[in-house]
Amino acid sequence: MNAFPAGTLGIDFGTSNSAMAWLGPQGDARLMALEGEALVMPTAVFFNAEDNSTHFGRDAIGHYLEGTEGRLMRSLKSLLGSPLLSETTQIGHQQISFQDIIATFLAALRERATQSLGAAPRRVVMGRPVHFVDDDPERDAQAQASLLQAVLSVGFEEVSFQLEPIAAALDYEQRLTQESTVLVVDAGGGTSDFTVVRLGPKRLQRAHHNADRSADILATTGVHIGGTDHDRQLNLAQVMPLLGYKHMGPEQREVPNGVFFDLATWHLIHWQYQAKAISQAKNLRSNYSDPCLHDRLMRVLTQRHGHLMAHQVEQAKIGCSVNGASTGVDLSVIECGLQAQLSVSDMQVQLQDLLDRTVRCARECVKRAGLTDASLDAIYLTGGSSALSTFQHTLQAAFSGVNMVKGDLFGGVALGLAYSR
Repeated sequence: MNAFPAGTLGIDFGTSNSAMAWLGPQGDARLMALEGEALVMPTAVFFNAEDNSTHFGRDAIGHYLEGTEGRLMRSLKSLLGSPLLSETTQIGHQQISFQDIIATFLAALRERATQSLGAAPRRVVMGRPVHFVDDDPERDAQAQASLLQAVLSVGFEEVSFQLEPIAAALDYEQRLTQESTVLVVDAGGGTSDFTVVRLGPKRLQRAHHNADRSADILATTGVHIGGTDHDRQLNLAQVMPLLGYKHMGPEQREVPNGVFFDLATWHLIHWQYQAKAISQAKNLRSNYSDPCLHDRLMRVLTQRHGHLMAHQVEQAKIGCSVNGASTGVDLSVIECGLQAQLSVSDMQVQLQDLLDRTVRCARECVKRAGLTDASLDAIYLTGGSSALSTFQHTLQAAFSGVNMVKGDLFGGVALGLAYSR
């Protein structure tokens, strides 16, 4: 391979999607193709049990949805800071730790960077949320330490971290022509992070001589709410009732709801396919007044349709947000003709609490910066979940009159990380 040029690789390891950018000694940062020409790749790993191969991104999801026998893993980032991280799970005929599964995905990213650059990159800046874990500094520090361990284990030699909203700000700054005070909103799959920062051409020029930008950062806040939480809530509200969630049994008691909460949570779905969980679900039949609902639940568990249901809910959410119209959630794999509906009003009602909590965190960031709305020149949006129409409406209502700028929702953080050399 060719001699490795000096430069910085930025990796945005996201809950739902990941991206990478490269910045050489001169020139602008550029996003790197991860799957064909795609610059963003779903954070997904599929362990193919039929031929013992491992697949990533869209390829991983595709194999699972096509019915290939194996194990699909998503929302890996959500495990950082969780006790589950050090536990093992059955993959084929061996036990693999969730820590090693994260490393497997990062190794695939590094290999794709190597193919693009012609040699293995040594220096990487990893993005991290303001809080991996809310209100628990010790677990938050452990989450970063676990991610560092995974990054080093795949061959990177020089590793640093940058807060994801600050990385987004550094990308936005490349396009500014005047000094600005900006609220950066980075709403991703697992967290929503906020930064109030001073940006502009003069500050960018000074950064070439002194990379320390701490004096420009006025405040940061973050909350552990993102797109996967939105999906979970919509799944519970619109889909799980078709399996018995909140169903009243013969004694006018609701069916125990633990199985439904786990089935609606990406990184917990697989546990419901285990023999013990299926046995427990089977024993719920006497709690149902309508056995048809229980039959659907058992088909989901025994035929392992939980991930497909979650995927369909996510796609319906995106479609409803983009088109502004009611969208069907196709559940025909469970029962012929079965479908749930998701409307804009459903999203507004079901997500209002999550959206309000997220926006309160944004308001707290401005408060900590000692500013009023009139002091903000713009709100800069990045992260896939910031595309959600209901989120944008809630945010704009809370910051009436402040200009809202949409950045590169999926690649902006990776570009900013590369600029964090």
